[in-house]
Amino acid sequence: METKGYAVPKANAPLEPWTFTRRELRDGDVGLDILFGGICHSDIHQAREEWGPAIFPMVPGHEIVGRVTSLGSAVTKFKVGDLIGIGVFIDSCRRCENCLAGLQQYCLGGMTGTYNTYERNSTTVAMGGYSNKFVIDQDYAVHVPENLALEGVAPLMCAGITLYSPLKHWEAGPGKRVAIMGLGGLGHMGVKFAVALGAHVTVLSHSPSKREDALAMGAHEFLVLDSDDSFAERKRSYDLILNTVSADVQIEKYLNLLKIDGTLVMIGLPSNPVSLGVGTLIGSRRSLAGSMIGGIPELQEMLNFCGEHNIVSDVEVIKPQYINEAYDRTVSSDVKYRFVIDSSAY
Repeated sequence: METKGYAVPKANAPLEPWTFTRRELRDGDVGLDILFGGICHSDIHQAREEWGPAIFPMVPGHEIVGRVTSLGSAVTKFKVGDLIGIGVFIDSCRRCENCLAGLQQYCLGGMTGTYNTYERNSTTVAMGGYSNKFVIDQDYAVHVPENLALEGVAPLMCAGITLYSPLKHWEAGPGKRVAIMGLGGLGHMGVKFAVALGAHVTVLSHSPSKREDALAMGAHEFLVLDSDDSFAERKRSYDLILNTVSADVQIEKYLNLLKIDGTLVMIGLPSNPVSLGVGTLIGSRRSLAGSMIGGIPELQEMLNFCGEHNIVSDVEVIKPQYINEAYDRTVSSDVKYRFVIDSSAY
């Protein structure tokens, strides 16, 4: 399957047009035309080799929405014409206790990423969603509700599930007070989901200019915590705090905002190790936890929830030729709130 896309030829190089070949369909595979592909900050980290050695040339992209065009002989999950979503991984071991529980993201043998990795049991490099076509095993793709704006669906496949999963796991809902740290590509999805789940939602931000957006998304409060007094005023206020920022912060200050038995979940990836006094946890039986994406069953659950509540990401749609500029603007936090590539323009 001849495929057009954009690739990084070597570390830190600009992305450029690239044509390559997808594999022939196996019995359980589906082929699809990609309609939209999201740009995630993790794409930039890998393209710029900021997370360790990478495989080049690299076609990034793990936020994919498309339409099925072909089926392997054993496919039963999809039919031609179905809307389909693909996220951060395309395979796993399928045998470990986590995979069998539908938690493929925590596969004990390691999940197979959508790009910058080798396909499982193969020497073929996986190429991602900055392209116009894709092939995937039916078991690692999900159905997309027809009523949603598809450009806004693409970021749900990573940014969306990254926030939906911890909100569900820690039971955000009526009677719970949830705080979202940061209103960016991740944080704005946390606000939308937490509000739809029925929680009382507060955005904790360092950017007063985002107040209007946060309230328009349904947040009940918007706080700029810029002094020790502002933190002190909110001590023991929240059941759950989701930290979506990757900047280094004084995590103890935020832990003190939790009620007894409250949890602060790390979602962003700060550059340096987190340091804290254990007394902050012991004093109110608080927890510091982490979370990433979701398994295939939860990914489908999230999309169904989005279809019921008409939730999509706020996006700026671009042509592929603008990807390099979009990378620079993403690093500068100059986007509301995710860039999405129009895949028809390759």
